[in-house]
Amino acid sequence: MVSAGEVLCLLLVAILWGGTNPFLKKGSEGIEGVQRDNKLLQFLAEIKFLFLNLKYLVPFLLNQSGSIVFYFTLASTDLSLAVPMVNSLTFLFTLLMGKLLGEEFGGKGKVLKYL
Repeated sequence: MVSAGEVLCLLLVAILWGGTNPFLKKGSEGIEGVQRDNKLLQFLAEIKFLFLNLKYLVPFLLNQSGSIVFYFTLASTDLSLAVPMVNSLTFLFTLLMGKLLGEEFGGKGKVLKYL
């Protein structure tokens, strides 16, 4: 049996993960413009770009706090319930937050593009 506290923790994780996904996407815009000569310098320049960018860093830290809550909640929650619940709710919250931010969602044309 799952307690109400565990359900609330799992819901918080889904909100933190799903709610920050669109902000992470927006915050990482412009990383394509970071160009360096070798792979190591490229990697370091991209890390610097992301972690000096508050539009990325704040959602990243919130997202990671969700991971911490998830880790501690798994100690007392059945894995076969927690993972599907959090993953499905994360998808829902990502969709809702993206819609609130004005992101476009494709229809049949987008699906057919990937087939």
